[in-house]
Amino acid sequence: MVFERGTRLLAGAVVVACMVLLGPSAPDGSLSAGPMPVGTTRDFVPNRVMTWNICNPCGRGNADRAAEIAELAPQVVGLQEACRRDVERVRDHLENLYGLDYHVEYGTVLQNWGRCGGVPWNPGGYGQAILSAEPMTDHVNVEYPDGGSEDRGFMAVTTLVDDRPVRVFNTHLAQRRQEAVRAEQTAVIAAEIARHERAIVLGDFNAVPDTPELTPIWALAEDTDPGCRPAQAGACAPTTDWQSKFDYVFLRGVTSLGHRVRQSPHSDHHVLHSDVDVT
Repeated sequence: MVFERGTRLLAGAVVVACMVLLGPSAPDGSLSAGPMPVGTTRDFVPNRVMTWNICNPCGRGNADRAAEIAELAPQVVGLQEACRRDVERVRDHLENLYGLDYHVEYGTVLQNWGRCGGVPWNPGGYGQAILSAEPMTDHVNVEYPDGGSEDRGFMAVTTLVDDRPVRVFNTHLAQRRQEAVRAEQTAVIAAEIARHERAIVLGDFNAVPDTPELTPIWALAEDTDPGCRPAQAGACAPTTDWQSKFDYVFLRGVTSLGHRVRQSPHSDHHVLHSDVDVT
């Protein structure tokens, strides 16, 4: 009995130590398991990019989000519906638990207490973020003139993908049933994309491929899925829990080598990633 009691005490001490080390990954403080075992060291995949609307508010833990990213280890990650504090924690988990040391830039368009907590006089920043294995330069953050029902915008950076400099965009367009607003927004971002011979455009466009508001983007870039075009919209893999394709990796002057859409238990949007050849 003494041995059993000692064993239980030792097990309890290990659990407490793990909780101190990792911290709570869910709002109620409980630990939730991610797809990557903690402590698994990963190397960046230098030609891999990923886009993910992490869902806010969804009440998911940042350790779980980090585990999703670590399993793929992309060179570049574009996040939408991202609170700055959450991204900081995700980035810390990626470094401390998986050895992935990302640089981060933010595309904050809101200071929103309801979305991101904080205190009323200093609420958390909310919008987009880009994580990159390599340093980023020429960072711009643009708020659309009309965000629709909520302020929206895009951000852009220059960084290395496949060991070559690429302009990377990350955006989140106006919510569904706001087609006219999205058309104005795509006109704004398309004008910036057109300035670059080589660009990767990540984001949640809140529009299926054959909607008119995406026409300016299709005129400049192709989807990472070579079979996904406006005329073949039905063949495009859905990227949301409601079976719509809203999330894109658009490529301009960059070739897709393969892509995957994977459901995530941690968001209402799926994880979309692509391996590319930057020529």
